Amino acid sequence: RAAPDDTVFIFARAAEGPAVPLAVLRRKVSELPASFALDDSMGMAPGMTLSTFPRVIVSARVSKSGNAAPQPGDLQGASAAVANDAAGVKVVIDKVVGEGK
Repeated sequence: RAAPDDTVFIFARAAEGPAVPLAVLRRKVSELPASFALDDSMGMAPGMTLSTFPRVIVSARVSKSGNAAPQPGDLQGASAAVANDAAGVKVVIDKVVGEGK
């Protein structure tokens, strides 16, 4: 369901806390699978850094529109809660936005 030029957003949110992404990385589907690292320099909001929250959920979303906000039909996946400095986190993109839970 994904085209090579579709945008992939890889991001971390606090496992317990605000829903705002703490770090965001942008890739293309053609670059998957990809190794990645998220850090405080990739933050979206001042004062909301990855290192501030001890446990995070790492997610990935394929966006047909290139828009960071989820759209129906986008593909997504998420990890379980992990330490903010965890290595080897794998995210499987296996759900469709707007279909079921």
